[in-house]
Amino acid sequence: QVQLVESGGGLVQPGGSLTLSCSASGFIFDEYVMSWYRQAPGKERELVAMINRDGVIRKYGDSVKGRFTISRDNAENTVRLSMNSLKVEDTAVYYCRRMGSPTYWGQGTQVTVSS
Repeated sequence: QVQLVESGGGLVQPGGSLTLSCSASGFIFDEYVMSWYRQAPGKERELVAMINRDGVIRKYGDSVKGRFTISRDNAENTVRLSMNSLKVEDTAVYYCRRMGSPTYWGQGTQVTVSS
């Protein structure tokens, strides 16, 4: 069955960096667009970044452009989100998502940015 397992979340100070990983299994990874979403308390889930099948085309939410980088390793069935210059407002649960129909979500990993 399809599984998406996120890791790498934690507590970081403002201005710090963190890299999230999503390990995928149960499907042919390089056939799917992958993305990261996040959801802060009391807010709707929002797109953070998306990457196409070969990693050439990347799309970012306006609030993270220039600070976050999405990448994928099709040999390792992994998609990553490198986050720099983190802000308090980046605090959220971050989810990995396999795009397409049907779509699949990971269980999420908490990122807390606080001094």
